[in-house]
Amino acid sequence: MLWSFIAVCFSGWLYVDASYRGPGWQRWLFKPVTLLLLLLLAWQAPMFNLMSYLVLAGVVASMAGDALLLLPTQRFIYALSAFFLSHLLYTVWFASQMSFSFWWPVPVVLAVLGALLLAVVWSKLGELRWPVCAFVGMTLVMVWLAAELYFARPVDTRFSAFVGTALLLISHSIWLFSHFRRRFTAGRAITAAFYFAGHFLIVRSLYL
Repeated sequence: MLWSFIAVCFSGWLYVDASYRGPGWQRWLFKPVTLLLLLLLAWQAPMFNLMSYLVLAGVVASMAGDALLLLPTQRFIYALSAFFLSHLLYTVWFASQMSFSFWWPVPVVLAVLGALLLAVVWSKLGELRWPVCAFVGMTLVMVWLAAELYFARPVDTRFSAFVGTALLLISHSIWLFSHFRRRFTAGRAITAAFYFAGHFLIVRSLYL
């Protein structure tokens, strides 16, 4: 896993650097390369089983969303749908590992965070209000199930997945804020850094 980890980190760093100050071709090249490396990393997991294919499918769906965002005329609604599907696949994977448990502070905190995010961007969403609400809701459910798994049995595998989903929530929150409310110079780079780290930690949980 060491060399695969180094390759993912190096490729991801090249994209993050290009997002902040580098040439456009570097962004076009290294985002799909980084996700392909993550896909290969997931495929090589030693404890791979049938449900683990959901992780592979989740990474592929994210790749599709990124490809749609890279098109000259950004197809935002289709990209949002692809990211929704990615988080849904991760959620189903978490749900397949669960026995019934419920710790109320987790969904309450996540609901407050989701409401704050939507309140910040709501006036700028226009006709995309309900698709964005559905995407944010799906992301919050993903984080909730990952958190429930970890708090039910706090082992390294579940901690890695929980932190990964939390980083994806942060990444997509910054992305939505930057896209709808106010763009800032480092927004794309910060979004990408959390995005790659989140997917990597979810894939890493297959190895633990």
